[in-house]
Amino acid sequence: MAFFSVTTPLGIMLGIAVCYKENSPRELMTEGLLNASSAGLLIYMALVDLLAADFMGAKMQGSVKLLLKSFMAGLLGAGGMSIKAMWA
Repeated sequence: MAFFSVTTPLGIMLGIAVCYKENSPRELMTEGLLNASSAGLLIYMALVDLLAADFMGAKMQGSVKLLLKSFMAGLLGAGGMSIKAMWA
């Protein structure tokens, strides 16, 4: 949790510290790498720490129908966020 909460401020400081020139290839590469690492951490937290605990519970493992519904809800949510990301 500490690593997750520290990466964003450190990433901002690192991005500002590296000769910030708008639309320069170096700046765009730095911004892309920092965005990718932040997104990767968010995906990891969502899938491994949050959803895994729900999907491995006794109630979920006992019902295939509930498991399929939950899986479909997760896919629909991810799809909806992907569609929203196209306009962000």
